[in-house]
Amino acid sequence: MPRLDWRSFLPPEEAETYQSAGFGEPEPFGKHPALLVVDCTVGFTGSSPDLSLEEAIKEYKTACGPVSWEALPYVTKLIDEFRAHELPIVYSRTNLAVRMLTSGATKAAGQRNLDQLARSNSFPDVISPRDGELVIEKSRASVFFGTALASYLVTRGVDSVIACGTTTSGCVRATVVDAFSHGFTTFVAEEATFDRSPTAAMANLWDMNAKYASVVSVDDVLSHIATLPR
Repeated sequence: MPRLDWRSFLPPEEAETYQSAGFGEPEPFGKHPALLVVDCTVGFTGSSPDLSLEEAIKEYKTACGPVSWEALPYVTKLIDEFRAHELPIVYSRTNLAVRMLTSGATKAAGQRNLDQLARSNSFPDVISPRDGELVIEKSRASVFFGTALASYLVTRGVDSVIACGTTTSGCVRATVVDAFSHGFTTFVAEEATFDRSPTAAMANLWDMNAKYASVVSVDDVLSHIATLPR
């Protein structure tokens, strides 16, 4: 399925209002970036690229279906380039102990079976974290909420973050807002994010780009990382 152009989401007159007020200005990339891989777990991708969205949701209520597997190659490209330059990579997933006692990252009902939750909380092989890469287990939407992420990034000398993963309108957005609030120059890798709703994805890419982050292509990120010293 072709990706829709988030830049044309708002009617022209509304977009012009934002632009005239100075929203949406791009920011320069940082010299010490970190990659945040938000919730790219089986519970969001589904177990197979061959499943339709409806089939994937029957398997895992949080699944996003085929768009997940369209985005994963782009996530992999980012991971590979960050690894090649030995730059920080942070993965997030659900804190299962907390999840069993609460409603989870959103108010939507989710799985309660511990075995099923454990399967959904694993990473697809193509983006599986390596030893030494940080995996943060979180209880709410933002990877920053109630975790040591901000301290870790400061300790590593990070000046900017590149966010990818899912969902664009949920945990990615919450993480992006918190990254901005913590003072990090923030970017969203467009093709490496995904959402079960194309409309929600477009609306949130547009709004994040206007207020909290610069939405950029994966190629733009890769080109910048290639200029950094190894």
